[in-house]
Amino acid sequence: MTDFATLQQKLGPALAANRQGSTIDHVVIALPSYSVSESLMSHYGDRIAALEHRYLNALLMTGRIESVEIVYVSTRSPLPELVRYYLDLLPEAVRESAATRIRLVEVPEDGTSRSVAARMADRPDLVEALREHIGARPALIEPWNVTEHEVNLALALGVPVNGTAPELRPIAFKSAGRRLFGAAGVPVPLGREDVRTTDDVVDAINWIGRQRPLLGGVVIKHDDSGAGDGNVVLDLRLMHHADDPDAWLRSRIADLPEWYRNDLLLGGVVEERIAGTRFSSPSAQVDIRPTGEIVVLATHEQVLGGEGGQVYLGCRFPADPAYAARLAEHAAKIGAELAAKGALGRFSVDFVAAVPPGETEWQVYAIEVNLRKGGTTHPYAALRNLVQGRYDTATGQWIGNDGDMRAYTSSDNLVHESWLGLDPLDVVDWVARDGLQFDPVTRVGTVLHMLSGLAIDGRFGVTAITRTPAEADDLYERVRGTVQRLADRRATDREPSAAWPQAASEG
Repeated sequence: MTDFATLQQKLGPALAANRQGSTIDHVVIALPSYSVSESLMSHYGDRIAALEHRYLNALLMTGRIESVEIVYVSTRSPLPELVRYYLDLLPEAVRESAATRIRLVEVPEDGTSRSVAARMADRPDLVEALREHIGARPALIEPWNVTEHEVNLALALGVPVNGTAPELRPIAFKSAGRRLFGAAGVPVPLGREDVRTTDDVVDAINWIGRQRPLLGGVVIKHDDSGAGDGNVVLDLRLMHHADDPDAWLRSRIADLPEWYRNDLLLGGVVEERIAGTRFSSPSAQVDIRPTGEIVVLATHEQVLGGEGGQVYLGCRFPADPAYAARLAEHAAKIGAELAAKGALGRFSVDFVAAVPPGETEWQVYAIEVNLRKGGTTHPYAALRNLVQGRYDTATGQWIGNDGDMRAYTSSDNLVHESWLGLDPLDVVDWVARDGLQFDPVTRVGTVLHMLSGLAIDGRFGVTAITRTPAEADDLYERVRGTVQRLADRRATDREPSAAWPQAASEG
């Protein structure tokens, strides 16, 4: 049986086939498989299938690369009308051809929280059918992340994976990441790695505090975590007035949930919480090619929320021009370090940027590396596939082939309780009727995603693409207004007519 390292040697030729202008018939398997811990999977609960549907933006690749077939594998196939919706965003000349180059594979939910790739192991019939369908064509798997389940599927199909082998995953853990940033010469917040116990946390905070006497807060992070789920912010301002600062600290740590303290025993970091008169949370998205080439694809401003402002909610592109070029430079250096360790495919780096009090220049610090796709992947895919062009790392701009710049605002979290149960096709229709849908001629407008989330908690996503960040924000808000009008209309239609009074309640 071919081992994974040998199989991965096929990746270079497959990626070479998957380029605009290629005439080589090839297959890309879009695998939006959330292969994460059971605890993190349970955190998302019944939203997993909707989150997988963010990856439907991969279908737009069929308009850019006319020799590709997309095989989309998920726990729940999208409605045919929604597939048609994505095709209608493409230029008219390629729509019908693109429709013939999309294949949907459903691996039904089985009552567990296992990923799609893990469930495929129980469906040898699906694996064999897919293997036969691919045949001798060059092919590659584009995963959300790579674990032993994605590797096993790759081996069963004989298809390489565009991602980092699972045994290298620890090189992106929080402690290892800080060391990686240091080796790359990229600034990091003051902090300590490899903390595990309450004593470790207290010692780390005191060590940071000796160098930052007015330390306002710290962030404690689990080594193996993502999307802010392992992060806790400790506000330390009251500690400076406590009679016994160490006792005060220990009581705050003791108040953390037991599961959090138990997971911290596996390792974590404590970092100063960066603050300033201006503050932002930018990120960079990067590819490591099989040749070792490092390509910075985009830089973003992340929109964070939740408790402590640690949870990813959405993004804006491009990042602030005041530091976008620095982000790209830092990300490229980090990519070189990762490539030297054997990493491959897509990764991202999260940063914090701040203007310290009394200063005017932005300071940028790397805080986390993610060896996987993430929340900025699908909006970038929409831009790349619908507005062909290039990212200029020097200016931090996307320059379309028409010479115009493009910007976007994107979120997975347009949500309102009154939207629960809205028909996704009605949402698509209303957005289109209001002139907000992406127009393949002007190459401006919105791309909706995650529409199956409306049935779960009244949530969906949107990427608003236009020429300036301000216009993108405005377009995004107009979609919100359109959907609210739809919800209000539904509520009105459900109200009983005055001519038909309600029956008196029984009892």
